Amino acid sequence: MDRLGDWFLTSGARIVFIVIGTLILLKACGVLIAKIEELLGQKGADAEYKKRASTLSGVLRWILRVGVLVVAFMMILREFNVDIGPVLAAAGVAGVAIGFGAQNLVQDFLAGFFLLLEDQIRVGDVVQINDKGGMVEQINLRMVVLRDLAGNAIFIRNGKIDMVTNMTKDYSRYVFDVGVAYREDVDEVIGVLKAIDEEMRRDPGFKDDILAPLEVLGLDSFGDSAVIIKARTMTKPIQQWRVGREFNRRMKKRFDELGIEIPFPHRTIYFGKDKQGQSPPLNVETSGAPENPNRLKR
Repeated sequence: MDRLGDWFLTSGARIVFIVIGTLILLKACGVLIAKIEELLGQKGADAEYKKRASTLSGVLRWILRVGVLVVAFMMILREFNVDIGPVLAAAGVAGVAIGFGAQNLVQDFLAGFFLLLEDQIRVGDVVQINDKGGMVEQINLRMVVLRDLAGNAIFIRNGKIDMVTNMTKDYSRYVFDVGVAYREDVDEVIGVLKAIDEEMRRDPGFKDDILAPLEVLGLDSFGDSAVIIKARTMTKPIQQWRVGREFNRRMKKRFDELGIEIPFPHRTIYFGKDKQGQSPPLNVETSGAPENPNRLKR
């Protein structure tokens, strides 16, 4: 009984101090990471720098917590008179065995490390990873979590990432494929597009999101029923869809006002002829009498 009491007064007290110290250290790590993130955010005024600082601080917070907990666990083992030398050796052997048995996990961690090191994606980016797309909600050394437009959460292992398309890195673009009828004056249409862009860049609701004047690339192709004029605009990250939709709305209204035709596909139905030059009969059935019978001709 005396030995138990002595143990509580010595090793037991040290274990209590270790636990308390661990909790204080974890709290201090959280405060330190938050301070570092705040300083980085003040140093880099742009939103892209802040997103990168937030992503890196989240990963660093996880690493520090794991490190502190592992060290505290080893110190507690020593207080129980457990020789941590063999424990460390066994952990090393187990690590090698796990490494061979869990190659996918090692692959995920290595891929995640380089994903962060090369600053390919950050929390808040809109990306396309392989065949999945969405906004990055979370990224760590194990996986990337996306949220698509429908609200679905998509979990992608870092080791499975073969291709990343970041649509919001530094800046974004919106590409317009404007189809007008063949009879329209292409130069006139281009002038209308530039006028709409100037109008939006003067609009207080959009001028801060548009980074450069509209770039008209010219007459791009000849379609079945329209000529295609290609243009693009540069915006702040994630604002390209908002700017593009408003541009399309204004373009439709302006084309209607000026009588510029936005064509739709036309189809000619050919019934064919037999060897005698006769076509099969076309039977048309109508319901109700038209207001003006002369308008219905067969």
